[in-house]
Amino acid sequence: MRVAINLLTEDPANPSGAHWFWTRVIPEMASRLETGEDLRLVVSPQSKKMHQDYGDNVSYITYPWSNEHRKLRTLSEHLYSPLRLPLGGTDIFSTLMAPVLSPSWSNVVHIKTMHAFTQPESVAPLTRAYRLFSYPRTVQVAEAIIINSRSLRDEINKHLDVEPGKLKMIPEAVDHDLFKPGDAEEARIQVKAYGVTKPFVLFVSSLWPYKNCDGLLRAWASARAALGDKQLVIIGAGRDEKYTDSLPALAAELGIAEDVLFVGGIPLADTVPFYRAADVFVYPSFNETFGLPILEAMACGCPVVTSDVTAMPETAGGAAMLSDPTDPASIAKAMIEAAGPARERLIEDGLRRAGEFTWGACAAKTLDVYREVAERRRNRKK
Repeated sequence: MRVAINLLTEDPANPSGAHWFWTRVIPEMASRLETGEDLRLVVSPQSKKMHQDYGDNVSYITYPWSNEHRKLRTLSEHLYSPLRLPLGGTDIFSTLMAPVLSPSWSNVVHIKTMHAFTQPESVAPLTRAYRLFSYPRTVQVAEAIIINSRSLRDEINKHLDVEPGKLKMIPEAVDHDLFKPGDAEEARIQVKAYGVTKPFVLFVSSLWPYKNCDGLLRAWASARAALGDKQLVIIGAGRDEKYTDSLPALAAELGIAEDVLFVGGIPLADTVPFYRAADVFVYPSFNETFGLPILEAMACGCPVVTSDVTAMPETAGGAAMLSDPTDPASIAKAMIEAAGPARERLIEDGLRRAGEFTWGACAAKTLDVYREVAERRRNRKK
């Protein structure tokens, strides 16, 4: 079984959550490979630098571009793949979008979001058009479709015509070597370097409108008197420039600017002391297909408030305070309760819940899907 994994969709200079997913799943899969199985990483010269030392059974297939040149990368996926992948005898191509021509391999598709359908304003017009056109064809030619939640399955079934047996639900996980409880006092000292001067409530996410940071600011304006002398700390890179620029202005308009700290984007590892030191982590998104920061916060011993819609209740599993993301008063009430009477229970329940999600389990189930598809290929050739 020779599996080519498409890693071209990442911009090496601005890696997304999908990059962190693969850097954790690939070594776990590599450690579980059996005789006659190998992984081949489809990379560009730039992205190859981000994927090193995975083991003897992991090699590389180099394409000219990754997502630093999005249009050229997309063309190469469709036009170069039919020429390049057969040279190595690829059995399975693990990818986001199936190439227009797939002459000699089986496609296993990883769908992580349906934002082109559910949150179209968060996707650039050209990218949105490409996904709206490509997803229906991709799910038809795919032999298996890996998804990460029941909520995503429901969205796919709503917007696409998919054979139910193709959908393979494999939850993502949290990196327990990185995200784990630690000394809260030491963490508070570490976050001072970013300008944190008080106890604080934390938000971590890219600043897309659907992440609802503006709703959190409105909730903070309502809750801060009851929460005491605290800061609201916002961590996340601005993905929508107009929206990102509007948030400090909204904080000033609400009269809370002095209590709100916009940190910006920081390396993933640097979020750990924030989770450890925060009084509460709030994730009031309108739409998530998994919501990994929920588990990251729980794994660090931070109580969580999140939304009662899409995948967030599913991921939280009863270990978070849920609120209506459309209602700042609901978010405020949940923050106050999570910072007060429910805090110790949420910490305990969150640690238990996060412990249920491991990259080893995710990798093993992903390999099982590849093996199932490879077995069908062998049977067809008999």
